[in-house]
Amino acid sequence: MTLRRKPPRLLIVGCGDVGMRVLRLLGGRLPVFALSSSPARFAALRAAGATPLWGDLDRPETLARLAGLADLVLHLAPPPGQGAEDARMLNLLRALARDRAPRAIAYASTTGVYGDAGGARFDETRPVAPATDRGRRRVDAEARLRWFGANFGSRISILRVPGIYAADRAGGHPRERLQRGTPVLVRDEDVYTNHIHADDLARACLAALWRGLPQRVVHANDDSELLMGDYFDLAAKLCGLAPAPRITRAEAAERMSPLQLSFWSESRRLDNGRLKKELRLRLRYPQPADGLLA
Repeated sequence: MTLRRKPPRLLIVGCGDVGMRVLRLLGGRLPVFALSSSPARFAALRAAGATPLWGDLDRPETLARLAGLADLVLHLAPPPGQGAEDARMLNLLRALARDRAPRAIAYASTTGVYGDAGGARFDETRPVAPATDRGRRRVDAEARLRWFGANFGSRISILRVPGIYAADRAGGHPRERLQRGTPVLVRDEDVYTNHIHADDLARACLAALWRGLPQRVVHANDDSELLMGDYFDLAAKLCGLAPAPRITRAEAAERMSPLQLSFWSESRRLDNGRLKKELRLRLRYPQPADGLLA
């Protein structure tokens, strides 16, 4: 008699928009647990095919049930809003370390770990140089994950993710900024930005869990190399809206918040060769022109 192998159990930490897209892709083929601190979301998580677990990454005593629970972990939760360290990652890893460690962990980090690259194009071998605490928290989380993988035998995949967009993603489409008349920089002061459609990111997350190399960083971005203003001009044309007004950096300093200005202070172009070659991901939306109206 041939014994059927049990499918691996997946834990999603931070099952928001991208996590729900992952659940749709899985279609019930795996047993999935979703950690959430919001009981109001439990019904939606169950309807999507996940077993909700209440837990708060800021309260380590609520995470004990995670020990030995899952073979695979997809970490999509953000770090804390302050400081240069990610205590939430530490709390999670301590909980996972209490029993059999997961076979693989995929973590959605950010391309902000690089800071400003002056518009240079580069791959994952570039050293990190975060210019903000937001980026430093992500660097801290990545380092803790790598240590965990080296010491507990988990295969760690770190996806460095740029701007996520989708027409059906709340706050994730340039249409909303265009309708508000939010400005962009004049062309000669503009910065390069990087993008990924939310559906392609969900597919990249699953590819990292199944095919990611040990302790590996992968850029999870599409093929585009657009200045920020050109990205919004493209969206305006596709959506039939007026283009965003252009302002100088000096004018922006007077009108924009420090957080908004921080996104206008970093320019980079990311090589996504590992995403395609190692994770063998074929992008459905290689360019924003393909995905903005999808």
